[in-house]
Amino acid sequence: MVLSDVHMHAPSKRHFMVRLNTAGQPVFLSQFKLLLDKSRRNLEKKEKDFKKQDAKCRQMYGEEEEGEQDDSVEERKAPEGIEALLDEDGDLEVVRKPRLPDEEAEDLSRDKVCPIILTKGRDVLEEEEHEDSSCDVIKIEHTMATPLEDVGKQVWRGAFLLLDYILSERDLFKDCTVLELGGGTGIVSIAMATAAKTVYCTDVGEDLLDTCKRNVALNKHLSEPAGSKVKVRMLDWLRDEFCTDPDIPYSWSDQEIAELHNLTTVILAADVFYDDDLTDAFFRTLYRITHNLNNPCAVYLSIEKRLNFSLRHMDVACEAYNHFRDTLNDLANFRDGKMRYSVEPLGLSFPQHMVYERVEQLELWKITAVRTSEKSGAPERQK
Repeated sequence: MVLSDVHMHAPSKRHFMVRLNTAGQPVFLSQFKLLLDKSRRNLEKKEKDFKKQDAKCRQMYGEEEEGEQDDSVEERKAPEGIEALLDEDGDLEVVRKPRLPDEEAEDLSRDKVCPIILTKGRDVLEEEEHEDSSCDVIKIEHTMATPLEDVGKQVWRGAFLLLDYILSERDLFKDCTVLELGGGTGIVSIAMATAAKTVYCTDVGEDLLDTCKRNVALNKHLSEPAGSKVKVRMLDWLRDEFCTDPDIPYSWSDQEIAELHNLTTVILAADVFYDDDLTDAFFRTLYRITHNLNNPCAVYLSIEKRLNFSLRHMDVACEAYNHFRDTLNDLANFRDGKMRYSVEPLGLSFPQHMVYERVEQLELWKITAVRTSEKSGAPERQK
């Protein structure tokens, strides 16, 4: 089972289990607060005050430890510093670090989520929605721990990083048509809908797409003011064609495919590079789609470099990340006279709009795709 860091740590705010999905997995409703300018300043002030309290506590504790060293070891008497920490029964009283109040602690640097199974009925959810229906909250249904093939049902830090970039650079995406590959819970597409005109959020698996559609509906308060549309559609990287069968849920219409090819100028993918075969399939799909676009396209990819012990190397390695970088390099060097790709890493100096730990292993890449002539076959990886 795989558990996202976003969901790993205990929270200071409740998140409810609302249902079981078709696979029998618990589905939780979490609310992620967007950090607006005022909220960000308050967060920085709270963290600064907390550090001052922590430093003061450490200083006091350090002075007590110095007192211990002044007593004679030969006399084997209880050190003065320790005596001050003993209660009347002789038990040690532990000095603890100061804690922020619950409402402040939830704004610290690591996003904290703790599931509490809903037992009070639907009224509790309605109360939650009433309390947090403001424009600075994203509500997401998701699972907590899944097999590797279902990791798209969780929320990942790579999605938060890409979301931060989108909200920091909204003017880049204003009124665009956008395609997200491997959209998962839909949180990135929902953020993009605050700027873009149309967003196609794609993935595979009816249960996952159902969850994504529910999340889009839960967050209409973000997309409706911009007049944006988020369309949830199936896109399988292992198939060469769009699914157009009207009897299959989340299939494409011919008009949608035509609009995608005629209007799309931005493609997104957040933290989808964890399996070598899927990484290869992703880049084949990316080539096929960009080759059919009528406009140059900017592709934004987020990834988290994950260290795992490798039996092949008998050491800690980043095999999935290394394969991603190799394939990215192949794309940059690919030449077929039909498509041209340029690749560049993006700096991470843009503001944080979500509460999470932006670890140094997070990366953001931009690919610029330009069609130079008419159709050709998909590229093969260079050896």
